[in-house]
Amino acid sequence: MRMPALPSRLRGLPKALLRSEDGVSLIEFAYICPVFLMLMFGGWDVAHQIYARAVFVGAVERAARAAALETGDTDEADQMVVEMVSPVMPNLELTTERTSYFDFADIGRAEQFTDVNANDECDNGEAFIDENGSGAWEADIGSDGNGGAGDVVMYTVTATYTPLFNVPFLPELWNERSMTTTAVKKNQPFGEQQGYASTAGTCTD
Repeated sequence: MRMPALPSRLRGLPKALLRSEDGVSLIEFAYICPVFLMLMFGGWDVAHQIYARAVFVGAVERAARAAALETGDTDEADQMVVEMVSPVMPNLELTTERTSYFDFADIGRAEQFTDVNANDECDNGEAFIDENGSGAWEADIGSDGNGGAGDVVMYTVTATYTPLFNVPFLPELWNERSMTTTAVKKNQPFGEQQGYASTAGTCTD
């Protein structure tokens, strides 16, 4: 079946449409816009993370110094971190941990023990010295808390917060984020430093 001929006024329309550049900018913008938005918001997000970490690390260092004084209050020090960091970390949740040692060399050190089977763990009735007074052998000699005069304190803080910028088309980046930092400070010698205990024990496991 033969198709009817186009009216004379429409015969040049297909060629005219092919030559027309109307709307090209709109199409180009539709292609570029998502990429542009991702780059723009992604850049802001990265910049915010860098700035937030700088503020966070500075706040933890300041709080650690404050708690190292004789009059230092750990609760006030933790609150100091919250007040400094919350303006740049929406919906901030803070968890803190303090572990004290007699000296810097003791950080991460295990309590002394006789490693008969050479497995780096106290077991099978091996003798140990309960240096931190916990009543059991510890792979880390540190004691919980801010310690006493002259003690070295490892102050670890974890901040959980909601991202300030939601990167378009990447919802997996919109979830809560967390960052952790640690400050190590030596308490002021405001009194006589207590040494480790020398109570002996045996490991049963």
